[in-house]
Amino acid sequence: MPRTVRKGNSELVRVVVELRRAARAHRAPIWSSVADRLERARHQQTPVNVGHLDRLVDPDGWVVVPGKLLAEGTLSKKITVGAFRYSAEARAKVHAAGGSALSIHELLKAKPDGAGVRLFA
Repeated sequence: MPRTVRKGNSELVRVVVELRRAARAHRAPIWSSVADRLERARHQQTPVNVGHLDRLVDPDGWVVVPGKLLAEGTLSKKITVGAFRYSAEARAKVHAAGGSALSIHELLKAKPDGAGVRLFA
């Protein structure tokens, strides 16, 4: 029998519930995948660096990071990033490149059907 993991972070629980509802309501499997990744134990979540986004995301792209975005590397493209958490430097680098750093909740409101959003984990 699988062990149930109770999350102590109420913000995380709220975001996961919103993602599950949006996945069902809009038939958007991306939000279900993001919820699955956020429900993992913290040591199983992989942080993403800004430099990875610069190499792998198209300009004006939309990306969701289920976890934390870190500031290693440079960002030369205007992209919109939705992440659960940001380091202060990572948020500054996204804004300096002309992009936007959104919470997952804000990204969910902007793109409820998940069209054009890439999962980056």
